[in-house]
Amino acid sequence: MSMKYLTAKLAQQIDEELMNQAGAFSIDQLMELAGLACAQALARVYDKKRYPNVLVCCGPGNQGGDGLVAARHLGMFGYTPTIFMPKPGSKEIYQRLKTQCDNMKVKTIPPSNDASVLRDALNSSNVILDAIFGFSFKGPIRAPFDSALPFLTESRLPIVSVDIPSGWDVEEGKIEPAGLQPDVLVSLTAPKLGVRSFKGRHFLGGRFIPKTLEDRFELNLPEYPGSDQIVELK
Repeated sequence: MSMKYLTAKLAQQIDEELMNQAGAFSIDQLMELAGLACAQALARVYDKKRYPNVLVCCGPGNQGGDGLVAARHLGMFGYTPTIFMPKPGSKEIYQRLKTQCDNMKVKTIPPSNDASVLRDALNSSNVILDAIFGFSFKGPIRAPFDSALPFLTESRLPIVSVDIPSGWDVEEGKIEPAGLQPDVLVSLTAPKLGVRSFKGRHFLGGRFIPKTLEDRFELNLPEYPGSDQIVELK
């Protein structure tokens, strides 16, 4: 049987199941495992000797939290991550993850309406980690993201997107003109319906789905090799 691609409704249901008795995970645990998987995927494709500087773009929700975790791990892997948050998250967990990055001396670009700030950061970066919008995104793309996403595209830097490329609809795919077109995608839990048309390198991350949930939802996930947190989808 082929691997299942998730609708928005099913992805939300599985997330909820993971944090109730069926999964018994905390949001902190899930973000840690997801962020670690994203950092591993970026490191697998973009060697730190050629791509040492990573611009980690974080939205204000759980997707941004995954990005903050990934930034911390990338720093520990020997990369030089810089965090860009067009609109910082306000939740307590987001603040803690940001503090963890601060304690690791990971640089953060202060939010600014000055486009030159983002342009300068892109000019000194080698690769972008896109953790702005998650599977709950619904268009249109609003400020301040509507001005930030085109800069990321125009930089022509390689992009690694977390779970679904920012600006894409979880089921319809790239319908927003400003939606990013990444080179690498790290799907979490299971791929979403809207990424069936994705043509770049595609990894599955989030080695945390209990067998009971995988069987009940008939996800048909591939095996993860060895101790890896990621598996490449062919």
